[in-house]
Amino acid sequence: MNSRLAPGVSMSYHEGMAERERPLRGMDIIHDSRSNKGTGFTREERRNLGLRGLLPYQISSQELQAQRVMENFRRKENNMERYIFLRSLEERNERLFFRVLMDNIRELLPIVYTPTVGQACQQFANIFRHAKGFYITPEDKGHIRDILNNWPVEDVRIIVVTDGERILGLGDLGANGMGIPIGKLSLYTAAGGIDPLRCMPVMLDVGTDNTELLNDPLYMGWPHARLRGREYQSLVEEFVFSVQDKYPKALIQFEDFATPNAYHHLKRFRQAVLSFNDDIQGTAAVAVAGLKAALRISGTPLRDLRVMFLGAGSAATGMAHLLTRALMEAGLSEGEARKQVQFVDEHGLLISSRKDLTPQNIEYSVDSEARDFVSAIREFEPHAIIGATGVPGTFSREVVESMAAVQQRPIIFALSNPTDRAECSAAQAYEWSSGRAIFASGSPFQPLEYEGKRFEPAQGNNVYIFPGVGLGAISVAASRISDSMFLAAADALAARVKQEQLERGSIFPPLTELRNISLDIAEAVALKAYEQNLARYPHPDDLRELIQGVMYDPSY
Repeated sequence: MNSRLAPGVSMSYHEGMAERERPLRGMDIIHDSRSNKGTGFTREERRNLGLRGLLPYQISSQELQAQRVMENFRRKENNMERYIFLRSLEERNERLFFRVLMDNIRELLPIVYTPTVGQACQQFANIFRHAKGFYITPEDKGHIRDILNNWPVEDVRIIVVTDGERILGLGDLGANGMGIPIGKLSLYTAAGGIDPLRCMPVMLDVGTDNTELLNDPLYMGWPHARLRGREYQSLVEEFVFSVQDKYPKALIQFEDFATPNAYHHLKRFRQAVLSFNDDIQGTAAVAVAGLKAALRISGTPLRDLRVMFLGAGSAATGMAHLLTRALMEAGLSEGEARKQVQFVDEHGLLISSRKDLTPQNIEYSVDSEARDFVSAIREFEPHAIIGATGVPGTFSREVVESMAAVQQRPIIFALSNPTDRAECSAAQAYEWSSGRAIFASGSPFQPLEYEGKRFEPAQGNNVYIFPGVGLGAISVAASRISDSMFLAAADALAARVKQEQLERGSIFPPLTELRNISLDIAEAVALKAYEQNLARYPHPDDLRELIQGVMYDPSY
């Protein structure tokens, strides 16, 4: 890592090692994932560190080690075995793990994160090998600040926390949901260049209402029904403010909370501490970026865009809120912008006469005779439909054909994760629209041909957004994250999409560009922090150079 850092932004690998009580030697180095280089230690290092006789004779470059890793990875029989293999590598040699992940991000992303991470969470207790992350239970109430001292690093900058209640589209997985913070933080490092030494995965293990888990003797979580109400909120508050006291420069990312809690935490903490909810705000920025890129294909002006959401949970309402802001920036009033956004949930169109609407979506209710999804499409004639249901197949043939009937280039976003929960597949979207759909999904679909034309369907993955937002925020010690920062992130992402990608139907840039995408987003977020007087560090002469200088490099 570059040594030209803003005060306290990060440390190099060797500076990080200074936090240890004593230097490591011999087998202790080999057994320490951050110190270990396997057969990559030089002759001099082997002499000086007490490693002679403990390693095979040949010295392997990191490139050769990475080649060996990928050859073994590709021999694994299924994605679950590949996931376990990669996590075991991280436990042995952290820098080699991140080198391999960064250099093969397109191939490994579906393994390290969605969709395979969902299966890994479901099987978390069965595949458990090595303790990783920080667990807080109701029995820790009143002691959270004290037990944070057990974490071995004093300068944490990124925390991803979940309570495991709404893991992807899989529901309540309790403490098994720890796979989500672990996976997200791997991407913070690989895509955003955050030093893994500064990352902390946290599980608020407040129980589970999943009786199958409670009856499973292998389940490792707090074996009780979920904590609810005031006791739950009190525990979350204690956690957040204990983190603020222990790690005052840390960003807290809330992940996979049930919708009511997700919105409660966002409203409660967004002005008080440096925090955001990725399911609400990160997903929203990805969707807005995708829509802006899609409009370059359809030719529709942003201010004219009409969008209909299927699903009205935290992800969908978050997307609607940020889209409303984008429409307002395009020249509409708030009222005009809201009229161009509609919702359909499992009970039908959100009409004003319904009594079951939440505070988050009541402002989008409409007066209409339409009730079901298809009739609402025919009446509203949206340019785009966005699925955030977690229910596969809800973009039926009739739905897609209805979109194709009202728009020449219908925009179809099937964003539910994992892949088998997508509202429709890429092949279905193209076939049912006669090849006219502009398609994106939350999990990957392979390139395909339809009537002689090659399509490369885009994956609207939050990994495009959150690493850069986090990097930008901590690089300037932002005091909070604003909606304007997420709009700036969306614009930076959309700007990376080239014309040749649009011609192949891809509205997001290649995943191989993630590090540069994150750098662009970090710079945009940091600039917005300075514009809004939210940055606590002085403005440097070259902001981009400073941010680039703090990005983690796993090479050895």
